Amino acid sequence: MTKEKQSEIRPIDALVISDIHLGTYGCKAKELVKYLKTVAPKTIVLNGDIIDVWQFSTAYFPKAHTKVIRQLLKMMEGGSKVYYITGNHDENMRRFADLSIGGLTIANKVVLELNGTKTWIFHGDVFDVVMHHSKWLAKLGAKGYGLLTIINRFANAVLSLFGQRKISLSRDAKKAVKCKKSNQIATRFENTVADLAIKKQYEYAICGHIHWPEKKRISNANGEVTYLNSGDWVENMTALEYRDNDWHLVFYEPIKSDSKEDKEPVGDDILIPNEKILFKAMYNDILQS
Repeated sequence: MTKEKQSEIRPIDALVISDIHLGTYGCKAKELVKYLKTVAPKTIVLNGDIIDVWQFSTAYFPKAHTKVIRQLLKMMEGGSKVYYITGNHDENMRRFADLSIGGLTIANKVVLELNGTKTWIFHGDVFDVVMHHSKWLAKLGAKGYGLLTIINRFANAVLSLFGQRKISLSRDAKKAVKCKKSNQIATRFENTVADLAIKKQYEYAICGHIHWPEKKRISNANGEVTYLNSGDWVENMTALEYRDNDWHLVFYEPIKSDSKEDKEPVGDDILIPNEKILFKAMYNDILQS
């Protein structure tokens, strides 16, 4: 687990980022662009919820958000192989699974072979009980999370005027819930992923979805695996880098924070709705990997 501040470009074997949520107020797009400019990965895995179609609006898509896309395209033009794994907030992309265009491949999951080891990567919503049985509740929660983010920005603007430390209401709320209940839920999620990875004899299993960056060894009666979660770019600003023959969890810390938000909207077409069968196909695709 490392904190990343340096500005020089570092060559790495692979990079995993997830839960960027482009198109939402909470997205740390400027910070992400700055981080991406410090690495030169051979392989990039965008592990779901990159563009937030659930909350997408043509009224809000700032330049900073388009710069993320441009930077990724620039890296792809520079030789990086890019895998776009679909998540629940960009689930409409699942109809294009297995489509490859140049250096870009859209998939439900990816297995990377690195230094003689296999890393199993997928978003993780397939094991979310709420997503499976109460999708309307998950979407309602996403709306509430977005509202909390807007309130948080206003609160931090006021705190800045008085020279006070910024806060993260959503992160504090998550920590409070995690301490009471969700720690058990997260452990169940992690163990489910780990059990399948061990059964399939993978050395690493990587998910996103729950916005909780993590790296830990999980074992059962049949073996053990390294479980990793790539976190998010809404509050944690985390990524996973494969270098020096291992995966590293990186927390990005900007050298200098920007005082102004670029809110210039741009036009974009909303993707057409998907059928329910896409989720089932994705579910089978992941389990059969």
